This record gives sequence, C-alpha cells and structure tokens, in this order.
Amino acid sequence: MSAAKLHVKTGDTVVVLSGDKAKSKGMIGKIQKAFPAAGKVIVEGVAMVKKHQKPRGQGMPGGIVNMEAAIDASRVMLICPNCKKGTRVAHQFIEVEGQKPRKVRVCKKCGVAIDK
Repeated sequence: MSAAKLHVKTGDTVVVLSGDKAKSKGMIGKIQKAFPAAGKVIVEGVAMVKKHQKPRGQGMPGGIVNMEAAIDASRVMLICPNCKKGTRVAHQFIEVEGQKPRKVRVCKKCGVAIDK
C-alpha cells in the first residue's frame, strides 16, 4: 500500500473553504503540522479549542489552554505565492541539468511552480 499524500505541506499558506458555523470559513493561515496518514492538518488560528491540562512538573502549570485542532485537509486550499489566490494544485516534472527530473507542485491558475 502506498503512503498517503496531501496537496499541502507544512509551512504552506492556505485558505479555509468550509468550517463549523462559518467561524473558520475564509480564514487564512499557515500550516503548522500535517498528518498525511489521517488526512488532517493544523492551521494556525483556525479551529481553536480549549484544552484542560494538568500540571506537568515544576515549570508547566495546569489550566485551560487555547490551541488549534486538526481539520480535514480537504477543507483547505493552497494560496499561490505568485498570484495570491486560492488555487488547485497540479504536478509537473522539472528537469534539472545532470539530475533526474523532480516532481513539483504547480498553480492551476497562473502555471507557476510553487515548490522551488
């Protein structure tokens, strides 16, 4: 069985397409962490939840902490760094002299390579 793949990577800027009660819809943020096996991502500032934490050792006090929850990767769309719009992602092979071709993500709207 092949490894699970996502159309976004850690560090990408994305826009949220849908969310609970329109709170998250339209929000823009960077992906902090991606979970390809689960098909989920954590986007900064999106899907905030309150977590009740116990004190852990001397320096970590307990209490209620706000943190981001994982959302499904299908609910986010990559923002192209060139045209600054939400876009779908295509894949192309780029030939580099003296090396084997490598696969890069390409913006469907403007055609510019997202991965350098």
